Amino acid sequence: MSGRALSFGVVAEAYERFRPGYPVELLDLVMAYAGRPVRTALEIGAGTGKATRLFARRGIRVTATEPDGSMLAELREHVPANVSTVQAAFEDVRPGERYGLVYAAAALHWTNPENRWSRMAALLEPDGVFASFGGPIRLADPAVEEAVRAARAAFLESDEIPSPDGTPPEQEMQWPGTELQRSEWFIDVQQALIERHVTMSANDYIGYLSTVSAYLVLPLPERQQAFSRILRALPDRVEMTADITLHLARRRSQGGGSPGRRAAC
Repeated sequence: MSGRALSFGVVAEAYERFRPGYPVELLDLVMAYAGRPVRTALEIGAGTGKATRLFARRGIRVTATEPDGSMLAELREHVPANVSTVQAAFEDVRPGERYGLVYAAAALHWTNPENRWSRMAALLEPDGVFASFGGPIRLADPAVEEAVRAARAAFLESDEIPSPDGTPPEQEMQWPGTELQRSEWFIDVQQALIERHVTMSANDYIGYLSTVSAYLVLPLPERQQAFSRILRALPDRVEMTADITLHLARRRSQGGGSPGRRAAC
């Protein structure tokens, strides 16, 4: 995994404090798509368990995987007893138990694209569901957004992550739906949008930025300077759009080769 992907452990407590959680509407959409009871789930890149607890509280037995030990330690402080944890990157998870659901919350873009979908299929029961969800948190006021962009310009052109497969933002189907549509392992690819708005203090917004990988990989003096300049550009209360894009797909019940063999590559 890249250094940017593994940068979050030093801010595990801040990640838990300043990152917003996930709404019940998201869980309801996943369960409605599944169309049957989901008893077991595997989470990829669980972080501090923001999504983990949403699924676990519905009674699903969740296995949460996370490569960073500090993030995993923070997760264990917040999840119920029906969650088991494994310190591992997605590429290190080997086929064994199969799950009714495999999901990733704002983490799939950190996985290696090589054999991504055959590995995913190897972890799912026939007709099992894959879900990926997340989205950028953006300042709602264009004037404030421009002021922040100017404040960080000396340090970062952008703090967002571009589409892993180059899908333009104006295209209707976004990544990873684009990859899922091309995959031999999955069918019934769907995309849904959950609109969400978040308001926080200027200081808490800086706290949120302190958990964003683009800033975490900056040298500490530059990071501190960037945050100081951004804070001066902010109003006392910051309004943001934090829409969640959800992608869903179903593993083919037959065909597509042998995912168990390919996932072990």
